[in-house]
Amino acid sequence: MQPEFDFERYNERLNALFSRFQSVQKVGFTGDAYKPGLDGMLRFSAVLGDPWKAYPCVHVAGTNGKGSVCSMLASALAAGGAVLAGGHPRRTKGVAVSRKGSPVHALPVRLSPNGPSSRRIGLYTSPHLLDFRERMKIVSGDGFEMISREEVWEFLCLYEEAFEGLSFFEITTGMAFWWFARQGVDAAVIETGLGGRLDSTNIIVPALSVITSIGLDHCALLGSTRAAIAREKAGIFKPGVPAVVGVRDAETAPVFEEVAASVGSPLVFASDVPACDEKDLLPRMDLTGPCQDLNLHTVLVAISILPSLQDSTAPADLLRKTSFSIQVPPFYPPPVEKNAKYSTGTPILPPTCRENGEKLNRSEPGFEKDCSEVLGAIAEAGKRTGLWGRWQRICEKPEVICDIGHNPPALKENFARLEALANGEGLASKQPRTVIIIYGIMADKDLAGIAPLMPAKAKYILAAPDNQRAMPAEELAARLKALRPDLDCFCNGSVAAAVRQALDLAQDLPNALIYIGGSTFVVAEALPFFNKTTEL
Repeated sequence: MQPEFDFERYNERLNALFSRFQSVQKVGFTGDAYKPGLDGMLRFSAVLGDPWKAYPCVHVAGTNGKGSVCSMLASALAAGGAVLAGGHPRRTKGVAVSRKGSPVHALPVRLSPNGPSSRRIGLYTSPHLLDFRERMKIVSGDGFEMISREEVWEFLCLYEEAFEGLSFFEITTGMAFWWFARQGVDAAVIETGLGGRLDSTNIIVPALSVITSIGLDHCALLGSTRAAIAREKAGIFKPGVPAVVGVRDAETAPVFEEVAASVGSPLVFASDVPACDEKDLLPRMDLTGPCQDLNLHTVLVAISILPSLQDSTAPADLLRKTSFSIQVPPFYPPPVEKNAKYSTGTPILPPTCRENGEKLNRSEPGFEKDCSEVLGAIAEAGKRTGLWGRWQRICEKPEVICDIGHNPPALKENFARLEALANGEGLASKQPRTVIIIYGIMADKDLAGIAPLMPAKAKYILAAPDNQRAMPAEELAARLKALRPDLDCFCNGSVAAAVRQALDLAQDLPNALIYIGGSTFVVAEALPFFNKTTEL
């Protein structure tokens, strides 16, 4: 019999889980924290009754931008974008979910008969900042809800015996799939943890695969070139499942085309698709960080493709209606001679065209209303999904921005933006700003690749978050002194002390801007100082 929920016992059990199954974020890719391969996850999913089969999924991988893209997709789908709830081509009308040997029960497919306003979209992302329940949310028109403590407790009580041999990420992935199925979500947006091919989330067969960007990160595990990393990310491509890749470039595009052809996955590069709604939408977005234009375009292309994936029973008016006027080019065709066994029977048409080639009629009743609602949901994606730490303003006086970007590709964009602000670029007053950067880093990150990107016109307060992977502030200061002797650096041991010092400095500096970043953990420890919390 399941023990009754008690908040104190819940915390004890959760802490025991964290101690027994330490996360990669805490201890790095060592020991049992990282377990590449799908065997353990497949076994665990079978114990749970393969709950991910109860709803259609969008699977998202990439070096940077995954969190933003996932949040925008979830928010758009909850608002009615793509009418995904109309059906999944590989989905049955119910999926058996077992509970430790008890009789299985069928989970109904949720069709949202009352329209987009009742649509509920699962969102699974990582890592978390303040509460590990942030990893699994349900997004609706009313905002988001995290999994409750009572449901976490129930999951731990029901399945703890099956945790042996699993990693922390495998356990939380299973928990998310299980909770989404129990809640009867209409669809789910699933973010990979690391890579793609061997990632625990890669057991799913999605309705659409999305890859945001490719950069050099986790090279020891994924490969030392962008092409090698692209091959690992492309491991999420599935036979017959369309894929969207954010950017076509000379180094990675041949890899994506090769992998897509080998498995029979129709492929489109978002950068090949002309922009349409971005210009007006970008200034309205609450996700304002660098590269959000690329992330947004990838999302719009993905949403424009999804309506063509509906099953044949969906109403014709929904099939032909898309929220955007994007002209999607033909998918990269897999070689028929190699992939005939993966044929889906009917081609996937660009969603802006009807079968007879007629262009979409934007004057159809309800079309502009649908556009407005979905675009509005994308503009408020951060608020509606509870996404934190993506060039987020957490204080106005002084202005404080936090961002969890931690690898060279992400920090290159962030630091370039800070340098421009320090020079007064993009400001109506044209007055330079004093930029104060609270910076900490994990010891395994590429400091040699990051240091040349750091703006010279800034004051640095170096700190180490309370994490065994963190580089001590004194070591960070010494290494930066060797790499960039021109930088103005203070050394302050803890994030808390660094925040207090930055706020004190900002009082005496006109038009100061404080930036907090370098690591997810630096941002997480800074948020409470500004009364930021994920508690609902």
